[in-house]
Amino acid sequence: MRKIVVLDGYAANPGDFNWKELEKLGECTIYDRTADENILERIKNAEIILTNKTPITAETIEKSPQLKYIGVLATGYNIVDIEAAKDKGIIVTNIPAYSTNSVAQLTFAHLLNIAQRVQTHSDEVRKGRWSSHTDFCFWDTPLIELFGKKMGIIGLGNTGMATAKIALGFGLNVFAYTSKSQDDLPEGIQKIDLNDLYKECDIISLHCPLNNETNQMINATSLAMMKPSTILLNTARGGLINEADLAEALNKDRIYAAGVDVLTQEPPLPNNPLLTAKNCFITPHFAWASFSARERLMDILLKNIKAYIDGSPINNVAK
Repeated sequence: MRKIVVLDGYAANPGDFNWKELEKLGECTIYDRTADENILERIKNAEIILTNKTPITAETIEKSPQLKYIGVLATGYNIVDIEAAKDKGIIVTNIPAYSTNSVAQLTFAHLLNIAQRVQTHSDEVRKGRWSSHTDFCFWDTPLIELFGKKMGIIGLGNTGMATAKIALGFGLNVFAYTSKSQDDLPEGIQKIDLNDLYKECDIISLHCPLNNETNQMINATSLAMMKPSTILLNTARGGLINEADLAEALNKDRIYAAGVDVLTQEPPLPNNPLLTAKNCFITPHFAWASFSARERLMDILLKNIKAYIDGSPINNVAK
């Protein structure tokens, strides 16, 4: 019977699902988390391993001759040394498009929070400020109407497109920096040069992969192009932003606010400058983690493994 090892199953399944369907496919060992020093011992003799954020390096692959399949429990797969896997003929699969709507939803949760500060004002009401106020209303922060503003979306894949469709529903004018041609874009989305997007858009939302070209694309130079009223959103990858540069821009009012769900290092170090930056709203990388999204993840995970067992692998990123 083939041996299957899950190295860090807790994030995807903290207990609200079960692993019964996976256990039908082989001798299955499931770990909530795995420290780097325990990886080799735990995957010993395993044909199939599953990982979310536990790194699978070239050295690990070289020392695991029995390994034939690596399943990444996420869309991004930079946690695996893909070239080393290719060299050994190992199949590496990811989970594409499972969290598209959940991530787009959190993008707008951040935007609406910045625009309206619902929780802030709700807390003040509970403290008695409305009850004791002279006027029939009060507000402590600017209240921003989104209708008619320009939203620039960097990266128009599944999540970027889903975000764009929500934006159109709010009456935003949507611009996109994308490799797609204008003829291929839905009505209402206008292709734009990246520098023009930085300069013209009121809201900038990142939905691109992290690679050599996009690493720290939001930096002192790009931030200097933005308007003081700009709202920056990142639900993609933390490495897209130079965090020190963003913190400085926020603290010096060079842009208005930022809403991010991802950071360069996760969990963040206590001295991460964004943790204390002005008007910076941070959520703990949970855009992907709705019950519905994780349910789809678990379903695609099983389909990926069954396809591999049947000899017709799908979602193979190590071709």
